[in-house]
Amino acid sequence: MRIKTVFEHGEEVPLPYTCLGLNTSPPLVFQDLPQNTESLVLIFEDVDATPKAWTHWMVFNIPPSSIMVDEGTIPLGGIEGLANNHTFGYEGPCPRYFQGTHHYWFRLYALDCMLDLPAASERVDVEKAMEGHIISKSELLGRCTRPENLQ
Repeated sequence: MRIKTVFEHGEEVPLPYTCLGLNTSPPLVFQDLPQNTESLVLIFEDVDATPKAWTHWMVFNIPPSSIMVDEGTIPLGGIEGLANNHTFGYEGPCPRYFQGTHHYWFRLYALDCMLDLPAASERVDVEKAMEGHIISKSELLGRCTRPENLQ
């Protein structure tokens, strides 16, 4: 199983997909899903945030038929959960609030079930409901570095 987008694994996230640009979600393609996939979960997080990783976007109950996601949209049929700001929607990497380079992970999980959760679910609830149902996982790393000239 793989996640593809406009940048390669380990590259900088292009400016339009950060808070310094349009702050819109990048186009995504989900490839090579396991045949018995019933739903997908997508979590986008900054693992370098302190005091803990910061969830920038979370979508669950994505139908396995939704393998292409257009820029600025959620996966068709998916349900957005709450990000760390207790908001729905994509929050792009935001280098204006930190020094150095942070690492942002798109994590895609293939599940053998749909999750019985409301849209306003927190990440901890989604991860708990996923336990024992993950049949495959894929990760895509993007980096974001604070520009030198940013005050």
